[in-house]
Amino acid sequence: MGNAVQTEAVELRVAEFAALRRTISARGTARMVIAPVTTAVWAILTLVLFLLGQLPLATLLPLTVLVGGFEAIHALHVGAERIGRYIQVHYEAAADGPRWETAAMTVGPSLPGGGIDPLFSAVFIGAALINAATAFDPPPTWQELAIVLAAHAAFVVRVTRARRAASRQRAVELESFKALLSRDGER
Repeated sequence: MGNAVQTEAVELRVAEFAALRRTISARGTARMVIAPVTTAVWAILTLVLFLLGQLPLATLLPLTVLVGGFEAIHALHVGAERIGRYIQVHYEAAADGPRWETAAMTVGPSLPGGGIDPLFSAVFIGAALINAATAFDPPPTWQELAIVLAAHAAFVVRVTRARRAASRQRAVELESFKALLSRDGER
């Protein structure tokens, strides 16, 4: 009976690890698809509205495409990172266990230029600035301009804050999962 329970526990851990790794992979792939699709839809919509539209407030429509795409990418990234820290704490503690998350966390910050931007922040901020610029033709009223610029500025602030939080997420959540494991071990 004891061996059966032990075997089942090992099988469960193996299955959980595999499912978590697949989830990280799927979320990474989804981010890589969502970014260019969002950019393409935004660009087409912006071009059409710029060429045919006469309302500066129409720039808010392509902005919502950018917001939706960014929030999807952000949610996928944050979730994948959280799963990665869980794997790191629960599966990579043993010297002979998997080490990908630990290695990635160690190597990533030392890359030239600080590594990659998993949130595509520069792309989204650049697109938002281009999008805001299209509101100036035809010249907007000051009320329209205030609304357009406030909405775009809010998005740029959101992207910047999310990027800053994402840069700290690994270390913060690694410590949180370690503390949780330690607390669970004391019970």
